[in-house]
Amino acid sequence: MSKPKKSPSSARRALRRNLIAAAVLVAALAAALGSFLLFTPRAPGVDVLDAAPAAEALPVRGDSHRLTAPKRSEMTVVEFLDFECEGCGASYPIVERLRKEYGDRVTFVARYFPMPGHRNGELAARVAEAAARQGRFEEMYRALFDTQKEWGEARESKEEVFRGYARRIGLDLARFDADLADPGTARRVLADRRDGLALGVRGTPTFLVDGERISTPRTYEDFKAFLDERLAG
Repeated sequence: MSKPKKSPSSARRALRRNLIAAAVLVAALAAALGSFLLFTPRAPGVDVLDAAPAAEALPVRGDSHRLTAPKRSEMTVVEFLDFECEGCGASYPIVERLRKEYGDRVTFVARYFPMPGHRNGELAARVAEAAARQGRFEEMYRALFDTQKEWGEARESKEEVFRGYARRIGLDLARFDADLADPGTARRVLADRRDGLALGVRGTPTFLVDGERISTPRTYEDFKAFLDERLAG
């Protein structure tokens, strides 16, 4: 037995009801999305990682972190680094060895360049900068690299682990927490990254020698030979 056909007016009313229901559903989804964006904090470091190159970039600035400060510097070696980068972790003992050998002749400078894809790279940079505000940059720099294999490549935040490092090196924890959350600390990291982008840095580690970007030496012997040649010239 065939079903009775709907009249044109009934079909129009059914279509109107369907359109209204669809509109309500879309509005509800939009409201839910809006609430999610409003109340979900942005991932730490998004602004830093999306930084634009600096208009006037400098390899070294007045507030850059100098690991050595010879009375008469014959050369400046700048490393743009990410504390979570395995390549930077591999370069760290090489740089430490070179610092001991050339520290009275060469200025070694560490600058921040956290890379996308590292969950704790930007956080680690802010941790180092918060330590620097208490005059302890080098201690935190070493702590982060010495323990990189313990926290690097993690999917979760390692802020509590880093607070443990702050406690270990004797920082005022209340001040450390405040400095870590201070937007000015993130801006300081951002400034380094912007300089790096303008200077052609695209990955880490990237070394500049007297302002000139060089291919990263793979071994201590290669880096030493490079420095000796430059210093002799």
